[in-house]
Amino acid sequence: MITIQDFIQSNRERFLSEWASLIRIPSVSCQPEHKADMLRCAEQWKQLLLAAGCQKAEIMPSKGNPFVYAEYSVSNQPSANSGKRIPTVLVYSHYDVMPAEPLDQWLSNPWEPEVRDGRLYARGADDDKGQAMIQAKAFEYMVQTGQLQCNVKFIFEGEEEIGSPSLEAFIEEHKDLLQCDIILVSDTSMIGKETPSITTGLRGLAYWQIEVDGPNRDLHSGHFGGAVKNPLNALCEMLSKVVDDKGRITIPGFYDDVLPIPQAERDMIAQIPFSEDAYKAAIDVDALFGEDGYSTLERNSCRPSFDICGMWGGYTGEGSKTVLPSKAFAKVSCRLVANQDHEKISRAFVDYMQQIAPIGVRVKVIPMHGGQGYVCPIDIPEYKAAEKGFEIAFGKRPLAARRGGSIPIISDFERVLGVKTILMGFGLEKNAIHSPNESMDLEVWEKGIIAVTEFYKALLH
Repeated sequence: MITIQDFIQSNRERFLSEWASLIRIPSVSCQPEHKADMLRCAEQWKQLLLAAGCQKAEIMPSKGNPFVYAEYSVSNQPSANSGKRIPTVLVYSHYDVMPAEPLDQWLSNPWEPEVRDGRLYARGADDDKGQAMIQAKAFEYMVQTGQLQCNVKFIFEGEEEIGSPSLEAFIEEHKDLLQCDIILVSDTSMIGKETPSITTGLRGLAYWQIEVDGPNRDLHSGHFGGAVKNPLNALCEMLSKVVDDKGRITIPGFYDDVLPIPQAERDMIAQIPFSEDAYKAAIDVDALFGEDGYSTLERNSCRPSFDICGMWGGYTGEGSKTVLPSKAFAKVSCRLVANQDHEKISRAFVDYMQQIAPIGVRVKVIPMHGGQGYVCPIDIPEYKAAEKGFEIAFGKRPLAARRGGSIPIISDFERVLGVKTILMGFGLEKNAIHSPNESMDLEVWEKGIIAVTEFYKALLH
């Protein structure tokens, strides 16, 4: 039987060509002009999954961009384990990508993949076309060599980068079709190329826009300054109160549902290779800030946070214009941890902003989107199978690590389908997802295929 390593090498050019066929489609979900590209990309995935061995694949409509659904059943295959219950794995991914702008910062065409120094550069090289191809090719190998001992379903969406607005309703409507025993996702990252890790937790998200209205027009700051409440000043005052000098969020009830980090997990986090000096140097800051009593790695993965994402109002053009603006705006967000309900936090923040709003202005807080956090236990068989896959592919046991980002749909899957998700992600910080010159390390990509292959082999053992 051909080994997975030989299978990858003998099909490498075809794999890269298929990967490129996806990348060349600018499936940017947030830009309406790419609506037709979304359908083209979904159709391409349908054909690729059929070619990989799926017995069925179809494009399924939603309120937004379409879904790609595909499946393979071993129930009637000679290789199925006689007398044993056959588990079902649901592989989730997304085919939409972020915009490529600013285009002048790319060293090559973001829609034409280019290999340089062992990395493939393009928009979607990692997030998530590259990682989805890892899943597709591991599945293809298992089917072609007759080693697949479980049923596999694929569900790929086209709205992850805009918050998956259609996914929850789609899952509810098709929960019988999507029934499974475990969900497998490759849309996260590892600690490092030499430090493989499995993501065991994700922070949730709550996001708002704040509008502060003052006078009925922009006012001359000489005539009105000091006599009328400036909406921008008011907004700054309000937002400055949300986090105290110890890094604690002051929203009433904010920490009510936050679970403490188990000491065993804190001990594990302390073993992760990490240099604060290198961390600061990489982002060009001379100091770090966060909640007292926690390390940097705990703060950015296991603890909640609050951030102002954007703020505007008044005159921002060239030169000076002495005005007191009539309106001020901000976009703000909280990263939440498991057990915090994003809707509850959203309501609490809206109430808090109204409570601390100064007189002389009118404040409107608009909840935008959110999602729950997630934690995966590390003692379930499916996690152990993933752990073995990483260990075989990368030559060392992976660390279990929570990550600071959000994939809101993971908690939706658990709530609707009642199953856990294994996050077998192969991204690296160097991959620069969402940024110019996004890339994927080809060596890691190939090891990812091996890791997922070994996951399937270990699943029933």
